[in-house]
Amino acid sequence: MRFINAKFIKSASKKAEFIVDELPQVAIVGRSNVGKSSLINMLTNIKNLAKTSSTPGRTRLVNYFNINNQFYLVDLPGYGFNKAGKSTASAWDSIMNDYFLDNEKLKLVLLLLDCRHEPSELDKQMADYLMTNEIPFVIVLTKTDKISRSELNLNKAKIARLLRFNIDLIVPSSALKKQGGENLGTIIEEYLNR
Repeated sequence: MRFINAKFIKSASKKAEFIVDELPQVAIVGRSNVGKSSLINMLTNIKNLAKTSSTPGRTRLVNYFNINNQFYLVDLPGYGFNKAGKSTASAWDSIMNDYFLDNEKLKLVLLLLDCRHEPSELDKQMADYLMTNEIPFVIVLTKTDKISRSELNLNKAKIARLLRFNIDLIVPSSALKKQGGENLGTIIEEYLNR
């Protein structure tokens, strides 16, 4: 699948504002500063469609992007870094839970992990949450341009083992070098057609 036409539709801060229509959804989730916005911009080939920031934790809303009038790419709040305090973190957890549960339009989740690091406790919790709730997901390794191919292969195998996850469903990507987008497009299309 090629992302030919992409546009930002809206941001939602609570369940009542979520988009509920006929289009399926693919969600992106991961730690703050893992590269969610950069991945969206790479996939859509639109430089500033999703706002990137050097300050982690800026995405506090559920952001909807319409892709090819076929589905929504949904950018969920990042986890793991929060200058705003525990009450805001709790609100983020709540909005994510509201988004995931009973969402019949959700076809796939892209769980983003930084390829240079072992999964954090929060990453493990997110993977467990998706597995427990039987939500289909693939793991996308970001920032692969930062390490060698041999180191990437070792880290990929380690992440698969630590998360008890199928290594074939781990997709390396680099927004900087525009790598991994074609593979992700194929995977997304496959899940949308299920």
